[in-house]
Amino acid sequence: MVYDLIILGGGPAGYLAGERAGAAGFKTLVIEERFLGGVCLNEGCIPSKTLLHSAKIYDYARFSEKYGVTAENVKYDHAQVIKRKNKVVKTLVGGINSKLKALKVDVANATGKILGRTSEGFQVAAGGETYTGRRLLIATGSSAIIPPIPGTKEGFEKGFVLTNREILDLKEVPESLVVIGGGVVGLEMASYFNSAGSKVTVIEMLDHIAGQTDREISSILLKNYQKKGVTFHLSSRVTEIKDDGVVFEADGKQEFVPADKVLMSVGRRPNTIGVGLETIGVELERGAVKVDAYGQTNVPGVYAAGDVNGCSMLAHTAYREAEVCVNNMLGKRDIMRYDAIPAVIYTNPEVAGVGETEESCAAKGIDYEVVNLSMRYSGRYVAENEGGDGICKVLINKVYRNVIGVHMIGNPASEIIYGAAMLIESEMRLEDIKELVFPHPTVAEIIREAIFEF
Repeated sequence: MVYDLIILGGGPAGYLAGERAGAAGFKTLVIEERFLGGVCLNEGCIPSKTLLHSAKIYDYARFSEKYGVTAENVKYDHAQVIKRKNKVVKTLVGGINSKLKALKVDVANATGKILGRTSEGFQVAAGGETYTGRRLLIATGSSAIIPPIPGTKEGFEKGFVLTNREILDLKEVPESLVVIGGGVVGLEMASYFNSAGSKVTVIEMLDHIAGQTDREISSILLKNYQKKGVTFHLSSRVTEIKDDGVVFEADGKQEFVPADKVLMSVGRRPNTIGVGLETIGVELERGAVKVDAYGQTNVPGVYAAGDVNGCSMLAHTAYREAEVCVNNMLGKRDIMRYDAIPAVIYTNPEVAGVGETEESCAAKGIDYEVVNLSMRYSGRYVAENEGGDGICKVLINKVYRNVIGVHMIGNPASEIIYGAAMLIESEMRLEDIKELVFPHPTVAEIIREAIFEF
């Protein structure tokens, strides 16, 4: 059998591409070596949010008196939280399986490797079988970066050092946890284990946390973590991992912090090794599969979507990239745009942003204006976030008067930011936005309040 499309990888990009291609009538095969849903559903987005939601409930219960509610003997059952997490993951993975089956998409649970190309199409080996596809979609995702820090390998072998995969299955909450890396994954796990009872220390090489997040917002987030008891060592470089802790260098001095567990979360790299890309001449750029705006590689008939192309390592980006790829395979012209992709940190408080930041505007030479409002301008925020110090920043292009960036810290920012993304994607001008009606009372009204400040 010759497939219209063979997809290597069953994560967000892979399984959604399978659904879209199957719905369009393509005879499609998805090859996934572990579990459908990939890292996002099994070892990332969904399980981590399940844990964080439980932690948020626990926090509200412990500090409910400020809302006029008294709770006694509040306890946290980490084992039950993990059990529920596994149930959630199992339910969602089952849903993906069912949908692909309903769309007559074949699934091979095996490691796929490209063998080359014949007159019939691309040859892919998986699970002792060889499959042929007229088109290929590379969606092999990414893996946690493991830096060559002395003691790291030994730490992994002993179960002392963990990645995002292992930490989400810990049976017990460690008394002390050192997180190496202050990016999204590190911060979310620091937030969770801090709430669950661990003494958490975060070591970050940069002088700030949260990567490319708006700098003022990341500073507010840092202060919120510190108030909760999380310790941060910024501008610090880990030099060694010992059996009982981590050695790092700061200001030219060696320091040591003890730990029961260490989370390695310094970033991710595209999975391109061992895929067989070289057999058909797929071009790489800085270790990622190079693609154009249509999701196409340099090889006709071969596309790439998701983390493997290195453009934007977010599940929702992968979904859209998959759709762009499949649409172009179907002859429907579609292009990928990256100017309005939201990013969220699901801690308590939540952080969300989309578009340009003040830092990126300065780097690109964009002439902009910014309004910075306290989230307390929203009545609902005040009602639901006692003592909250959140802000909302809106950036506009000074020349064209359209919104180019929105960034906020405060709950529930994750559920609001899509609206800001729509404003940016549609290039709405200030005067047009002022005519929109926001429901009242909602935290989302903070965006409207900011718009009227220009």
